[in-house]
Amino acid sequence: MTLRHGLFVNWPIDPERIRPHVPSELTVDTRDGTAWLSVLPFVLTNVGFRGTSASTRVAFAELNVRTYVTYRGDPGLYFFSVDVGQHLLASVAGWLTRLPVFPAEMHVSGGSEGIRFSSRRLQASSWQRRFQDAIGSERKPEATRGANANVDASANGDTEPPWFVATYRPTGPIATPDSETLKHWLTERRRFYAPNRDSVLVGEVAHDPWPLQPAEVTITENTIFDALGLAPTRDEPLVYYCDELEMTGSIPRRL
Repeated sequence: MTLRHGLFVNWPIDPERIRPHVPSELTVDTRDGTAWLSVLPFVLTNVGFRGTSASTRVAFAELNVRTYVTYRGDPGLYFFSVDVGQHLLASVAGWLTRLPVFPAEMHVSGGSEGIRFSSRRLQASSWQRRFQDAIGSERKPEATRGANANVDASANGDTEPPWFVATYRPTGPIATPDSETLKHWLTERRRFYAPNRDSVLVGEVAHDPWPLQPAEVTITENTIFDALGLAPTRDEPLVYYCDELEMTGSIPRRL
């Protein structure tokens, strides 16, 4: 699959604020004592299982909200939510990955001011809720409290659905992050963790180093932190842009 028009929007946050929203099996990872909360809007194209024909592959917009964790000392990602513009795929992907995946109405367009990305989570249909309930029943109680509990409520229509609208564009040359930098720490995570029943699942992604550019972003709507039960941070985010990157991903396995 190919990631296109990707943006990393990264906010610093006190690790004590984020700790109650992360399953107890995982350790909140920090850089110089600071945890980070990131929002990633992007488009995926050529998505499908390895070996399938081009005619069966799909493209869709996606919005991830994540933080940085370790499990048994190994760094990775923890996803608070994954919103996708393919509604049927939302339930299937959630079932396969055991991540909190939700359908959303998404629009992506380009213009003189850059890329405009909008996402508004949709109320899940009854069959989508059954998928989500099945996934939730396999998680430990710790894994379904806090952020994911709030995300589930918004997806079921109990609260105002999360909404994110941003316009962004690159502002400088492409460079690969040096391994000692914060930029590398925030972007080069090849694992994600999904607590499930009495174990932890791990999924992996493979790709070349991120070809990142400095970027500017104007966020006109952002209620996704409300859905997480976290007050929005007042700090200016660190922003990086990736125009295109080929990658592969695995279905999570039990550790």
